[in-house]
Amino acid sequence: MFAYDNLGASNLTLGGLVGMSTEVNETKTALEAKGLNKSFNGLKALDDLSFKIQLGETLVIIGPSGSGKTLLLKTLLGISPQDTGEIFIQGAPKEEVQENSPNFLDRFGMLFQQSALFDSMTVWENIGFKELKKPNANKVIIKNDVIKLLDRVGLRPEVADLYPAELSGGMQKRVGLARAFAGDPEFLLLDEPTAGLDPIMSNSISQLIKQQTKEHNTTSIVISSDLDSARKISTNIMMLHQGKVVWFGPTHELDKTDNPYVKQFIHKSAKGPIAVLTE
Repeated sequence: MFAYDNLGASNLTLGGLVGMSTEVNETKTALEAKGLNKSFNGLKALDDLSFKIQLGETLVIIGPSGSGKTLLLKTLLGISPQDTGEIFIQGAPKEEVQENSPNFLDRFGMLFQQSALFDSMTVWENIGFKELKKPNANKVIIKNDVIKLLDRVGLRPEVADLYPAELSGGMQKRVGLARAFAGDPEFLLLDEPTAGLDPIMSNSISQLIKQQTKEHNTTSIVISSDLDSARKISTNIMMLHQGKVVWFGPTHELDKTDNPYVKQFIHKSAKGPIAVLTE
């Protein structure tokens, strides 16, 4: 029904449906990027990148290394501001929303690729960081809530008192995911949430992301090189290459498209428009 093969970035629109319980299905744009450009030393890292995501949808971003996926998430958060272009939150310019909301970033749950945990804080302090910084924070209640989150991501209660350096890489990933879920944010921005996890845990994390999105109507943007996970959790998929959108469409079209970038990526082929290093 929906096909966006070979569309330019300037006219890409996510069209999924929400509110299925009503007779008239209405969509509401939760986040929109228009013409984002970002350069480093004269080299474009984001190139006129545009997209929309509707409330309650999950957009999975795929693409080869260096295509701008992580940079896009950092740009949306303001960690690496765009050179030109605009970002809108529920129809309002992001800058305007930030000015009117001192706790703007609390609306986002973020999982960084390397987890980015605070080394000097215990696991429970890392996960409960947003709540702990509030006036009159109740540490007992916060820690109990954190232990429940740890259970959701497959970690035992005693992990709460450990420090990040005492955890394996996979455990750190799960702690980072629990921190992203903390407080049930409106937006989830997840960078490779299943990377480095075994197949069973990867499947569990994928189901957990779906559950979080469904139960809290969360709008999610997920970077994933795990195509099985991408197919399970996404409403739509966007592929980037050299900072540009080269394909965008509903998940069920991913394996049907003739787009050469997508075909090369999903078939892991050395032949195609994506340059591959050779000896």
